[in-house]
Amino acid sequence: MIKIGSIELGEFPLLLAPMEDVSDPPFRAVCKQNGADMMYTEFISSEGLIRDAFKSKQKLDIFEYERPIGIQLFGSDIDSMREAAIIADNAGPDLIDINYGCPVKQVACKGAGAALLQDIPKMVQMTSEIVKAVNKPVTVKTRLGWDDRTKNVGEVAERLQDIGISALTIHGRTRSQMYKGPADWTLIGEIKKNPRITIPIFGNGDVDSPEKALEMRNRYGVDGVMIGRAAIGYPWIFREVRHYLDHGTRIAGPTLADRVDVCRQHLEKSLTWKRGKLGILEMRKHYGNYFRGVPNFKDNRIRLVTADTAEELYDLLDAIKSGYTPSTDNLGMAV
Repeated sequence: MIKIGSIELGEFPLLLAPMEDVSDPPFRAVCKQNGADMMYTEFISSEGLIRDAFKSKQKLDIFEYERPIGIQLFGSDIDSMREAAIIADNAGPDLIDINYGCPVKQVACKGAGAALLQDIPKMVQMTSEIVKAVNKPVTVKTRLGWDDRTKNVGEVAERLQDIGISALTIHGRTRSQMYKGPADWTLIGEIKKNPRITIPIFGNGDVDSPEKALEMRNRYGVDGVMIGRAAIGYPWIFREVRHYLDHGTRIAGPTLADRVDVCRQHLEKSLTWKRGKLGILEMRKHYGNYFRGVPNFKDNRIRLVTADTAEELYDLLDAIKSGYTPSTDNLGMAV
């Protein structure tokens, strides 16, 4: 049984990665429904939280059906991160996660995210202050290092464990790699085998199939895997991985009807959480992923991303599910 603090996650949990502009409550809902064992909010700016910025505060929204769930924070100032962690703790998550892995310029070049891999003493001090300030377990997500010359995640793992973190997720790339090239799990496996390490170690990077998840478990001995981009538009990845790990066989992928049903559920949650028009706009980035690989779908996708009302979208999804969509001359067109 894998545990983070007192949170029981079962054997080899499957975690949904925190992804900016993706892992909001509507997206998390369909991932949870399809088997994600643990989820995280989008990363939240510590400066935004302590300044009561609406966008940052809204990301604190969590729902009972999502549990267990962590709130992820990022920032470069220790005092701000401690204060933000207290605010996040009061929002009622199951844990607080610190982002020491985000590679994008807007974050790393301001001294946050993966930038802390260049200043381990500051990372340790920041983490220690947060651990002491909150009542929930504190976890960390990071990368192998800043670049190929500074793969220092082994030191990071030991020092952060020593000051009280409850679990560590490691993305198998350096900051300089961004998201390019294959993820290297070798160091992740070495950390898991380190006799000094007793906290759960989760691996992240390129887990895009049941076979890959099994390989990472067997080859590197990680306690679980975190799935990110492979879940976008395909929340079924969690149930497919779980079935493969448990039974050694693949289950059938989603039918067109399945895709429509889950897309519709995502849309309904988005309309509720984003309150109307914004929910419609937010969903437009998801349609292409939900229906990726469906033959002759281009016209339907264009209709979905240009529809302006919930009624239009529901009618289109119903038509797609039944096998037809309305053409501009109302003659109908096969999917």
